[in-house]
Amino acid sequence: MAAAQGRLSDGAGGMDEQKESEDGVVHTGETVPPPFRAAVDALRSARLRPQVEVEATRAPRRLAPFAYALEATVVDGEQDLADGRLVLLHDPAGHEAWRGAFRLVTLVRAELEAEMAADPLLPEVCWSWLTGALQGRGLAYGEPSGTVTRASSHYFGGLSARPAASQIEIRASWTPREGLGGVPDTAAHLASWGDLLAQVAGLPPAGPGDASVVTLPQRRGPQSH
Repeated sequence: MAAAQGRLSDGAGGMDEQKESEDGVVHTGETVPPPFRAAVDALRSARLRPQVEVEATRAPRRLAPFAYALEATVVDGEQDLADGRLVLLHDPAGHEAWRGAFRLVTLVRAELEAEMAADPLLPEVCWSWLTGALQGRGLAYGEPSGTVTRASSHYFGGLSARPAASQIEIRASWTPREGLGGVPDTAAHLASWGDLLAQVAGLPPAGPGDASVVTLPQRRGPQSH
């Protein structure tokens, strides 16, 4: 699986002496709080559309006392259309910048046609994919922040036969509202993230209720595994 690589940041301070348990949870050595364990279990039990392949990955350290991460690739046959990473952070004491005890952080990437990457409205449209995916699932959240970056690569000399490549990258974080027992509905947030990945990849909505925001036209040809 091709995982999105890159620095994830949510404004949290450093954490010392963090460890990683066998189930992928990064922690400070303390007993994992029940709300965080329940939130992680919900992520593990969630199911996305078949084109979105998800698996646990190493969580970043020093972003929060507790962390858990997933990576995903949107596939069409043997071809990759988009990839991303979703990290669940938890600070039982709460975090001033998050305005809550949980935070979701994501990095999503896909390649686009060069002319689409040049569209001046592209960043606003891509950000609307994220907020639209959350709203489309009826999710309550707060303190959203992030960036939309587009980059183009042009090849010269011995690489001049390669076509120009353009990529869109969404980095974002938000605070999921906590429900019963202080546990956010992480399964629903994962489903909305899957909707975002599918939309970035150019897949049609899975159902009538999922068409919450505009979809860009033809992407660049998908990448092989």
